[in-house]
Amino acid sequence: MDEECQNCPALCETRTQVVHGYGDVAADFLFVGERPSSAADAAGVPFATDGTVEPESGTTLRRLLERLGLCDATSPSERPGLENAYLTLLTRCRHPERSPADEEVANCDPYLEAEIRMINPEILVPVGERALVELAEEYTRTPASELRLPERHATTIRGRGFAIVPMIDPQRQSETQTQSWVEHFAQLLATDYRQTKGRRER
Repeated sequence: MDEECQNCPALCETRTQVVHGYGDVAADFLFVGERPSSAADAAGVPFATDGTVEPESGTTLRRLLERLGLCDATSPSERPGLENAYLTLLTRCRHPERSPADEEVANCDPYLEAEIRMINPEILVPVGERALVELAEEYTRTPASELRLPERHATTIRGRGFAIVPMIDPQRQSETQTQSWVEHFAQLLATDYRQTKGRRER
C-alpha cells in the first residue's frame, strides 16, 4: 500500500495523509465506505471519528461494531480495537468540498481489490450508496440500478463469492434503521455465513 500515492493530483493537494484499510487482517467482515471523513484524514484510519456524535445525526460505525462485539469499547477512538472486522474505503484521500470523481475511484480500485484478496472476507458491507453501487458492479450479477438504498439496507445479497449486506451511512440512519441493521447482522452471525466460501467464483 503506497503511503505517498500520487495518482490523483487534486486529492494530493487537499489530503493530510493516505487512508488505507485498518483492522483484523483475518476478518470475516469487510466494511467499505466512500471516502475518508475529516477525522479519518487526520487519524489515518477509515471511519475514524472525533469521539462525539450529535444526537440528531444517528450513530457511528464504531458504535454499531461495539454493539455486535466486533470492536473493543475501551479502545481509543482514533485506533479502535477491531476483532473480525476490517475497515476500508473506495478512495484513500480526502477532498474537503466534494465526493470523489469516478476517475479517482478507479485510481484507488487496485488498493481495494488487493485488500479484498488479502483479507478474503466472507461478508462485504458497503456503507452508503456509492460503495453499494461499486461493489455490486464488481461482485454481484444483479444490475447496480436494482441495488439501492434505503431499500437494500439491512438485507443480504448473494454475490460472486461474497454475501453483501448494505448499510445506510450510520450518521444518516434513523434509530429504526440502526436497529433493523443490527438485528439483521446479528441473525447473520448466528447462521453458517461461512458457507459462501465454498461457492467462490472469482
